[in-house]
Amino acid sequence: MFPTAYAQILERIIGTDPLKYALTRNYTDGAVTRLSPYISRGVISGKQVLESVLNSGIDPRSIEKFIQELAWRDYWQNLWIAKGEDINGDLKQPQPLAERAGLPQSMLEHNTGIAAVDQGIIALYDSGYVHNHLRMYMAAMACNVGRCHWKLPAQWMYYHLLDADWASNALSWQWVSGSNSHKLYYANQENINKYAHTEQHLTFLDKPYEQFADMPVPATLKALQTPLLQTLLPATGRPLLYPAKPTLVYNLYNLDPQWRTALDANRILLLEPSVFKQYPVSEKTIAFCTALANENIPGVQIWTAEFTELQTAVHGGIYYKEHPLNRYTGIEDARSWLSDVKGDFPSFSAFWKHCKKAIF
Repeated sequence: MFPTAYAQILERIIGTDPLKYALTRNYTDGAVTRLSPYISRGVISGKQVLESVLNSGIDPRSIEKFIQELAWRDYWQNLWIAKGEDINGDLKQPQPLAERAGLPQSMLEHNTGIAAVDQGIIALYDSGYVHNHLRMYMAAMACNVGRCHWKLPAQWMYYHLLDADWASNALSWQWVSGSNSHKLYYANQENINKYAHTEQHLTFLDKPYEQFADMPVPATLKALQTPLLQTLLPATGRPLLYPAKPTLVYNLYNLDPQWRTALDANRILLLEPSVFKQYPVSEKTIAFCTALANENIPGVQIWTAEFTELQTAVHGGIYYKEHPLNRYTGIEDARSWLSDVKGDFPSFSAFWKHCKKAIF
């Protein structure tokens, strides 16, 4: 589903159909791009995708919904930069229905009885990807129907996603659960049947929306578990480093094969145990990350070590790309943002007003 060769990734960009995307994106079989794993891993950027689409001659005004979806990622990243560690807790207000801590066991074992959700969880485990609408259904089920605090379920999803982006993931879960929004998001069975092409009835979600607020936790969601989320990093020896050469630091969020290609440098994919202890990801995600690096970045070496170990091993300049998770020192290169709009905006709509002016 997700090739790792850069040429194939570029072909996927070229094959994007933003007009069809806008019409079908809410359906689980819609014309979504499946570019998110490559954007999250920094192999490509949202700006690169947008430029490719516009270079085909499409009027940006006809694909505003598509561009908005690219802008959401920048919005979440700007919030992470502005809020820092605060995004790890309830951002705007305490989560209204956070009565329990954990993840419903039936979700963990994909047997909730809601076919679309269960199939989505199986797909998440098998492929590391799940449609955005299904992500919202899962979040609503865990937080608003199952009345669990958002943090652990969000970590569970992040752990399995190839497009793991903590800002997008954590803040979206908070948007669904009401700690980063003004109302709770619900999806009833009718909504799920429509967008997932299922025909279920008489489930615990088969009711009008006005009944959700007072609904007790369904029996199938009562039992809770705390999933084991532990990153298995590869055991690596000390890489061959030329002390006088500059060093380019790649990581989970920066695997750009076009970054400073003309520079004669040590190229290190740094896997810091401290980062993955706080933000664990699956073995599948690590394998995807290392495959992208090995296949597309000539001379890259993988090192499981802390940044301080790298600092003591080289004497030339250290280069890296900006990201909220980085705790590096050296020469920081800017990321490729969708636009020049930066800052802490109170809502996406406020952010988008400025982006739209800059892009259109």
